[in-house]
Amino acid sequence: MNEITLISLTDDDREQFILDNQEAFNYGALEEFGLRDDHFETENQIISRETIERSIDDGQAYRIMQDGKPVGGVVIKVTGQRGNLDLLFVSPKVHNKGIGYAAWREIEKLHPEVTVWETVTPYFEKRNIHFYVNRCGFHIVEFYNRHHPDPNDPEMTDQIDEQSLDGMFRFEKIMN
Repeated sequence: MNEITLISLTDDDREQFILDNQEAFNYGALEEFGLRDDHFETENQIISRETIERSIDDGQAYRIMQDGKPVGGVVIKVTGQRGNLDLLFVSPKVHNKGIGYAAWREIEKLHPEVTVWETVTPYFEKRNIHFYVNRCGFHIVEFYNRHHPDPNDPEMTDQIDEQSLDGMFRFEKIMN
């Protein structure tokens, strides 16, 4: 595998970033549920345009590049010593090539001041759960669901009620 780099998202790439993100998230849901999926935030999208745009606007967005070509993206938020991995996606065309892990390592290098990273992923994203726990060293620390909603995300509670979304795992990685 060639070197993976992160470059700041540019305004002229924003639209494609959003579309690529939606494609990657939809791929995971279709793998798990097929066409009978009822886990979409909005019509035919696991993650809505509004959610992605809010994430980009509130964080630092990067393109994951390989050989000068975009192969994914990431959005992070860093406040002091805490970091939030808000979005991370790799094109389904290049899955299983170590790109996501290489991108994660680049994120860690960008922010050595972060002592605790946090992220969430839907309960059905087995690939993501494996990636965060077994590859990146995160630990599952909480399971948000209709009986234990995320106190920081009232929208997720609405999604659980409206869409039968069964929940999200919250992960933390404590840096050494």
